[in-house]
Amino acid sequence: MTKTVHQLKIALREVKPPVWRRIVVRSETWLSDMPWILEQAVGWDSYHLHAFDIDGVRYGVPDPDWDLDFLDEYQFRLGEVLPTVGSKMRYDYDFGDGWEHDVLVEAISLPQRGVKYPVCIDGKRTCPPEDCGGPWGYANVLEALRDPGHAEHEELTAWAPPGFSPARFDLETTNEAMRSTRPLAGWA
Repeated sequence: MTKTVHQLKIALREVKPPVWRRIVVRSETWLSDMPWILEQAVGWDSYHLHAFDIDGVRYGVPDPDWDLDFLDEYQFRLGEVLPTVGSKMRYDYDFGDGWEHDVLVEAISLPQRGVKYPVCIDGKRTCPPEDCGGPWGYANVLEALRDPGHAEHEELTAWAPPGFSPARFDLETTNEAMRSTRPLAGWA
């Protein structure tokens, strides 16, 4: 079997201006490793629940304490669930805030010699702060930060992460985060 890589575009739903990333990952990557990769690429802290939805089929971590009808993400590889260019899925992160991400397969190709995967190759804008209330809460945060006369300007300015700049995207920092801490199953 020829080893390939998937080029994916990840875009946050309901966020204006758009926040998105373009990443390349090994097609053999276990679906169970994708939350870490996606969350680090976007900029999440990876401490909330997650799930995948592919054509109405839900994948996640089975848990007898939750009544969730998921297929076990530890049993599937990315290339199995998104086999062709144009395949797509929804990635849900933080069920309370309701962050939904569109994930689109833009290309499937042979890996490039000397490239360490996963890798982010492009993106736009900073990830919203964790626990800001989902897309609608984030819109309020942006409005409050822009407007010194906003009733919550002072509070949300103090609450926002240090140096938070919604327009910034740092490719090098994103790649460092994607490769940090959590070991991936499979080959790197």
